[in-house]
Amino acid sequence: MPRSSAWKEAIRFSLGHWRISILVLIPAAALSRSLHLHPVIGFGAAAAALVPLASLLGDATEQLAGHIGATAGGLLNATLGNLAELMFGVIALWGGHTEVVKASLTGSIIGNLLLVFGLAAFLGGLRREKLSFNRVAVGANTSMLFLAVVALVMPALFQLSVSGTLESAGLKIERLSLWTAVVLLLSYFSSFIFMFRTHRSVFRGASFETPSIRKSTAVTVLVAAAALTGVASEILVSRIEIVTRVLGWTELFVGLVIVATVGNAAEHSTAILMARKDKMDLAMNVAIGSSAQIALFVAPVLVVLSQARPRPMSLVFHPLEIAAVMFSVGVVTVASVDGETNWFEGLQLLGVYVILAVFFYFLPAP
Repeated sequence: MPRSSAWKEAIRFSLGHWRISILVLIPAAALSRSLHLHPVIGFGAAAAALVPLASLLGDATEQLAGHIGATAGGLLNATLGNLAELMFGVIALWGGHTEVVKASLTGSIIGNLLLVFGLAAFLGGLRREKLSFNRVAVGANTSMLFLAVVALVMPALFQLSVSGTLESAGLKIERLSLWTAVVLLLSYFSSFIFMFRTHRSVFRGASFETPSIRKSTAVTVLVAAAALTGVASEILVSRIEIVTRVLGWTELFVGLVIVATVGNAAEHSTAILMARKDKMDLAMNVAIGSSAQIALFVAPVLVVLSQARPRPMSLVFHPLEIAAVMFSVGVVTVASVDGETNWFEGLQLLGVYVILAVFFYFLPAP
């Protein structure tokens, strides 16, 4: 394939339809910083740029996965499905915004469970009496989420019982968090054996469509999108401290609602589209599977990587974050245990998400 044709294919795939906004948002975010414009402008442009970039990362991963076979493609998709959140977390950690990283993790879990699942069930169920899905596949993901709840609760309980506070630093809690992260990663990688070998038939709905671009093009797009995501994340992180002071927001609210929402916007649209087509198995895999990936892969990887920092990230979260994750997992488990849902259940999930978002908005800074 001629080099010029390959570049045209990559550009056409990357900037088709609404993703052409990348050409405006990334330069706007960069120029706002170099020209010393109001920090909210740069923050907003960088946050908005993460939406098409997350979509591009996801689509490029899907295309590459389609080229390398069902099993290897499934492993690739499961590993890189939340690459945007992982990259933002690494950059924010190195920028010293640990609380934003933690909030973005819990926000992604809550957002996928309540907002994504809720919107999919509500909009997909408006023209149908009910939406059905595979209970075994959903049960596997929710059981992993219960493990994540334990991982979130135990470090906080340990700190309360030992020191009487929820201080997130200290040698003991950092070591405890590291060992917990290792257990979470082992559980996550064990799920690959469950999905792609021992119970492969249960997860047939996760097959990939025929790729529309070449493998080399998919790799090129994936690398370029990852680089631009790093640029947008770095600009976003550099503006967090000023923006929170100007707008009166807390880092907890920024991470849990703003960053988590823009980072998962592509997943929102995918899940809704699948639900509207009555492909609820795929919609549930996007919503609950992405939450499990955040909890059992992205969060522990960030804990492991943070060991290179002078002050590693621990798994001690704010009590309201822990409570929000527990409520979200519990509500979604109740809504999905019978293998079907409807628009009213979706509306209730959305109501729970709005209530949690409002509480975090009014939560005062520490």
